[in-house]
Amino acid sequence: MSKSFTGPIVAAVVIALAFVLNPSPEKHRAKIKEVIAERSQLERVFGIGQLTSFASRYHSFGVGSYTTVNDKVTSLGAFGLVFVTD
Repeated sequence: MSKSFTGPIVAAVVIALAFVLNPSPEKHRAKIKEVIAERSQLERVFGIGQLTSFASRYHSFGVGSYTTVNDKVTSLGAFGLVFVTD
């Protein structure tokens, strides 16, 4: 295989993996609950993570996704990973 085809093939594989591994709404919500519970025992007792994850809106753009609460980005996800913003 020539080197001129290697770059586009690798790019196509990475993009395909991004589509397949895009985190679901459930993964985002589970990660939000987990992070908030780790942050504070009081927030865990009052179920703040549960409420925040319930109120979150999932948005996907194919290769990645994010959730918002009150128009503020709450979590970002790509390649099967979810990161909660503060």
